[in-house]
Amino acid sequence: MSPYNSKYLAKYFSKVSFVITPTKHLQLFANINGVEGEFILDTGASSSCIDFKYAELFHLHVEESKIRAAGAGASNMLTKASAKNTLQIGHWKEEEMNFVLFDLNHINQALVEHDASIVHGIIGADVLIKSKAILDYHKKMLFLRNKKSIL
Repeated sequence: MSPYNSKYLAKYFSKVSFVITPTKHLQLFANINGVEGEFILDTGASSSCIDFKYAELFHLHVEESKIRAAGAGASNMLTKASAKNTLQIGHWKEEEMNFVLFDLNHINQALVEHDASIVHGIIGADVLIKSKAILDYHKKMLFLRNKKSIL
């Protein structure tokens, strides 16, 4: 059976819709520690990230970090870390999620300049790999493998 068969996907994966912003970013909603936020889905980001200013909103326990962040348009940015958080995207859930925190001002400024809404953070490849994600750009759907399913 093909892994892209819709019956297969419905049985083993949780599906979540996303929108494509005017900047061509994939944007979706997720819950961190029970609080809903808006996130960019970024296959090129190695780690999932949250803007410093939303640490309290998402009830994050923040620790100092020696790691420096780099991304499109910015490099050598100071970071902090938060471990053992709950991340829920649709029905998919991870109870031991780690996040990198850094200033996402440059990203949000670019989004606003292109009439897109600001985001609280980025869902990165760490989540996509852990969830064995499948992206359907045509249907604007993200499929995340249910943990209880055996593949």
